[in-house]
Amino acid sequence: MAIRSKKSYRFAFRSAFYIGVISFFVIGSLLWLFNIMNWMFLAIASLLIFIFSFGALQFRIERFIYRRIKKIYDDVELLESTPLATNPVTTDMRTLTAEIEKFAKDKKIEIDTLKIREEYRKDFLGNVSHELKTPLFTAQGYLETLLDGAIEDKNIRRKYISRANKAVERLIYIVRDLDLITKLEVGDLRLEKENFNIVELIQNVFDLLEMKASKKKIVLTFDMVYPNPIMVYADKEKIQQVLTNLLVNSIKYGNENGTTEVSVENLVKNKVIVRVTDNGEGIPANHLPRLFERFYRVDPSGSRKEGGSGLGLSIVKHVIEAHGEKIYVESSEDVGSEFSFTLEKSKTENTNSKK
Repeated sequence: MAIRSKKSYRFAFRSAFYIGVISFFVIGSLLWLFNIMNWMFLAIASLLIFIFSFGALQFRIERFIYRRIKKIYDDVELLESTPLATNPVTTDMRTLTAEIEKFAKDKKIEIDTLKIREEYRKDFLGNVSHELKTPLFTAQGYLETLLDGAIEDKNIRRKYISRANKAVERLIYIVRDLDLITKLEVGDLRLEKENFNIVELIQNVFDLLEMKASKKKIVLTFDMVYPNPIMVYADKEKIQQVLTNLLVNSIKYGNENGTTEVSVENLVKNKVIVRVTDNGEGIPANHLPRLFERFYRVDPSGSRKEGGSGLGLSIVKHVIEAHGEKIYVESSEDVGSEFSFTLEKSKTENTNSKK
């Protein structure tokens, strides 16, 4: 894009004015000293000096300073996302200084953002490597043992093949979740929204996870009895996945004989908020800002004793945001955690509430 120019005469005008005023007093003093005071001559001489000074200064500014300023703009324009290219070039130093300072501040923010992204990229690659190599090495170990002769033993053969198969299933699980997140991030995943009863869907998820919860003696329950359906408008399958991921997490990190409670509340006239609350081990406050990152671990040791792909909460966040909604988390160590997200009420629900 060609850079537009905008000339400024402020500096030359003020400088010429000062020169004219000084000349007025100097010439006046000389005329008075030689006793030949002529006010007309003094005024004309001062005016001519002012005009000549203004012209000379502006010429020098445009010829030398302006060219160098334009060179700065040309150099800056080579950098991406520069805000200077959208504004006209000016010979006004104050304006140029302000724009350069703004440019420097924007670039500092951009550099800081790139540093943060680089750290995130390193963490992400390290986490992906850890998550993939564990099942890969597990499957490889069992298969190599079989190839070394254990395949002749029928009992060992069946057991090792079964364990290798579980490792491969875990790989597939991780890759599938990564693929889902990628589609959500690039907007390539189409949401099939429909009206459905969120209370009924939550109960279905309770039923699916009943056996898993019973192993840790955790009770999955509503905060109250919901006698009437609460209709929402969303992708039913994806919201089921969100609820499943949140409830599975509450079971994994919940205490034995604990409780996971789900509530559905009216937020505003066209929104509801779903809360999943448990009395588990809780999450330290310093981990909350990064909790929804892919593969992020609260456990500093890097172990994942509870299994899973490490992508559950990241998927939850992306699915909710794909709906144009918000997700929140509150947690206290040794007290428990609460995850909540908003959903749009169905049109029929809105109509009934207005009546």
